[in-house]
Amino acid sequence: MGLLDILFGRTKPVAPDLDQLFALPSAAVTLEAAAGFRPTGSGAVCFATVEGAIFEQTHREVQALLDADAEREGRPVRLTRDGYGYSWLVSTRGPDDLPELVNDLHAVNSAMEVNGFGPQLLCSLAGFEDDAGRRLALVYLYKRGTFYPFAPLSGPAERRDNALELRVKAALTNDLRIEQDLGRWFPLWGAPGL
Repeated sequence: MGLLDILFGRTKPVAPDLDQLFALPSAAVTLEAAAGFRPTGSGAVCFATVEGAIFEQTHREVQALLDADAEREGRPVRLTRDGYGYSWLVSTRGPDDLPELVNDLHAVNSAMEVNGFGPQLLCSLAGFEDDAGRRLALVYLYKRGTFYPFAPLSGPAERRDNALELRVKAALTNDLRIEQDLGRWFPLWGAPGL
């Protein structure tokens, strides 16, 4: 960082650290003990919509890589778009297979990054649920290298459980690199994998 950056208040962007995703299984143990949330086996990677042959090739490579897992049942990754125009690669595993789901998310992010789509990557999420049916996602912000909880409330209105999100933040501070700027805790309404 140079003198002009300091004078104008510019900061260097945080480099993505995809290995942070591997902290999710241990954080899940803490999350279950502290708040009663268990993994659903669903997760997704969100990115700005990409068109073209190179992306299609990357999608096929990811599909082939995850198809190589002999223990997986069904399609390894499905591509979908949300109502806001963002694309999602969604992976589904068994609820007890969070480490494998994390491997899937890491593989998708890595393949996108290696093939030049890193700037389009936005976030990854892993879904959780408690006995009352409340949903929660632990969201990894690709460009920040941090996590935050997102807890949508059920019902027709788009509302979130801010108190639960703050409790989860406090519980997981020692397990995950938590995003401290609450303004970056973006709602992911209708996110696949949640």
